Parts: sequence; C-alpha cells; structure tokens
Amino acid sequence: MHLSKKAEYALRATINLGIAAAMGRGTVSGADLAEANRLPLKFVERILQELREAGIVETTRGKFGGYALAKPADQIGVGELIRLVDGRLAPICCASESAYQPCTCPNEDHCGLRMLMIDVRNAIANILDRYSISQVVEVTLRKMRRDGIVPPFAPPDVSPSKNLPSPRSKADPADGFLVGLSQLALHQLASGPHSRPQETEFPPHSTEV
Repeated sequence: MHLSKKAEYALRATINLGIAAAMGRGTVSGADLAEANRLPLKFVERILQELREAGIVETTRGKFGGYALAKPADQIGVGELIRLVDGRLAPICCASESAYQPCTCPNEDHCGLRMLMIDVRNAIANILDRYSISQVVEVTLRKMRRDGIVPPFAPPDVSPSKNLPSPRSKADPADGFLVGLSQLALHQLASGPHSRPQETEFPPHSTEV
C-alpha cells in the first residue's frame, strides 16, 4: 500500500475537523484548514469538495460558515476514507478484493508473491478498518495534552504547558497510534468502569480491501 498525498491530506483535513469539533468549534474555514495543514487553499478546497460529495464533510454558508464533519467522527472509518480517495488498500492489484485486476503472472493462483501480498493486504485492512476518525482524534488530543501542546482550533484561553517532554527519535515506535490507544484505554479504565473505549463496528462493506 502506498498512501497518496491526496489521501494523506484528506485524512489530515478530516482529523482536523474532528479535533475542531472536540474543541467545541462548529465550523472551520477552508483558509484555517489550509493553514493548519500548511497546504495551498485551492488544493484543500478541492479535497473538501470530494469529501462533501461523499457525505463525509458538510458546508455552512454565511459569515460564520465553513466546513464540518457531516456525521459523527466515530462513524467515519479510516480505511473507508482511504478507499474513497485512493481505491484499493492492497499493494498490488491482483491481491485486492474490491479493485481486483489480473497481473502478468502466468500462474496467479500459485504465485508466492500474490499470496504474500494478500497477507499484507489483510494486515493493513485489519488496522485501518478497525479504527475510526474519532479514535484517532482522541489519541491525538491526549498526546498533545500530555506533551503540553495546544491543539489546533483550541479556545484562545488555552495555553501550552512549560513542562515539555524530552525529544524522541523520528518515527519512534512508542509514538504509534496503537500505543497511544492502549495508553488511553488504561487511563480510561483507571478513571472508571463507564469510560472504557469501544472498538468501532463498521458496515460489512468496510472490509473490502
């Protein structure tokens, strides 16, 4: 699987809209989203238009208008969003269920590479189809608060912490989403029996890879 820049920016925009909603902000202008993602406004607006047509994002006109998620963030699957923009999750077309195309292999059914790529596809889908934008937002905000970082679109009275953590290496495994989700689950479990996070269940079509 190769995540295109378009899919990356679509995910970032959707996550930022989820963060904005969590911060109590009803809508976000295209200019603010572009600034938060450090992207050209026209490019962001083209992506948002596609997300609007797909029912992921909605727009509000007027002085205080802008963009917002069209449905709850816990109903937007990460895998669903990637498929919407990029198509298949499988690294090669002959290993895809939803976008299958034959390859040049003379014996596809007994191709070792294809068998390996089917397992890669399943591993990717098992992560991306299990989690929602809501869970990504929750883990992101928890890490920002832990590290004293002011989240995007936070109210003006929120200030950064002075107790910043020690820097880590780039792409540290300890900074992964699943590690953050596990830490969040432990924190919520310690907070009480009614605050445990639930894994998101998506419709059957979300298992297409």
